[in-house]
Amino acid sequence: MQDNHTASLSFSKVPAVTAAFWLTKIAATTLGETGGDAVTMSMNLGYLTGTLIFAIIFLIAVTIQINRHSFNKWIYWFTVVATTTVGTTLADFADRSLGIGYLGGTLLLSTLLVLSLFLWKVTCGTVAVSSVSNGVTETFYWVTIMFSQTLGTALGDWTADSEGLGYDGGILLFVGALAIIWAASRFTSLSRTALFWAAFILTRPLGAVVGDFLDKPFAAGGLALSRYGASLALALMIIAFLVLLPQRPATHRVTAG
Repeated sequence: MQDNHTASLSFSKVPAVTAAFWLTKIAATTLGETGGDAVTMSMNLGYLTGTLIFAIIFLIAVTIQINRHSFNKWIYWFTVVATTTVGTTLADFADRSLGIGYLGGTLLLSTLLVLSLFLWKVTCGTVAVSSVSNGVTETFYWVTIMFSQTLGTALGDWTADSEGLGYDGGILLFVGALAIIWAASRFTSLSRTALFWAAFILTRPLGAVVGDFLDKPFAAGGLALSRYGASLALALMIIAFLVLLPQRPATHRVTAG
């Protein structure tokens, strides 16, 4: 019998997972730490005010992103930076101002993140980034990212400060964990979707400890760089990545007929 089924590519509204994606993601998460601290600490506006400012920016950015019909790398990465800055200030507000503590914040946000992924999976059948092509899947995508970005700040601070690893120790820990995930993606048959989200989540605490390492005082183990200067340098780095490195939307095959 003749097979009348045909396959076509469906384009996602988020980027394909490439080396350019991961370089930009790490720079964006680091910018979130230095940028968030610049507003809450250097400008002395406090964690609550900083969270409100960045939450408004995030809501505007994510609304524009969701209402677009196709992938736009500039809008996408601006939205990611917005999630990581509001994640930084929100985690600091919960951990320090509300007194939850780094461990408490890490446990709470880990639970919310797992719940978000579970509900996404149950509702849509997959949490693969290639499926992010409509309002429902993209809403789950950004809620999950929001929880992961906020978790990253609490987890980074917990490992570097509470557990006494310091910023250099925290960097080595998370780089090592990411290296294990990379090896698993190359040499095992583990779910690529699960490995992606594991790596995505762990790049945030890596960015948090790198950001703190850049701008914290020498006495605290940092380089004592200006938060404004570090944030500007990271923003220019992200722009350079977007200009020089190719980024394309994720795709998956759809069978019709």
